[in-house]
Amino acid sequence: MVRRPKIQLLIVSALGPGLALLALLAIAAYAMLGPTGILAWTDYKSGLVERQVELSRLQEERDALRNRARLLDGDHVDPDLAGEMMRKELGVAAPDEIIVPLD
Repeated sequence: MVRRPKIQLLIVSALGPGLALLALLAIAAYAMLGPTGILAWTDYKSGLVERQVELSRLQEERDALRNRARLLDGDHVDPDLAGEMMRKELGVAAPDEIIVPLD
């Protein structure tokens, strides 16, 4: 039987727990500093607020477009909107209208 020095036995016996401790520290560091870690939550919260503002703006725009599409429905066209679009797109005016150019 080969006798090992005390220091060598101490190193070998501490190697397992030391590696386990390093692994736990690496996991804890990743939990803190990783892309989905605790420190990234503040960025996510500010990004969430920005996205909610953008979502509400897009919902308002969608509702306006939906209303405009409803007014242009082929069976029930709104005469005011049809006249406005005709003047804007075709550049036409009624004979009794006066055109005032705006600079």
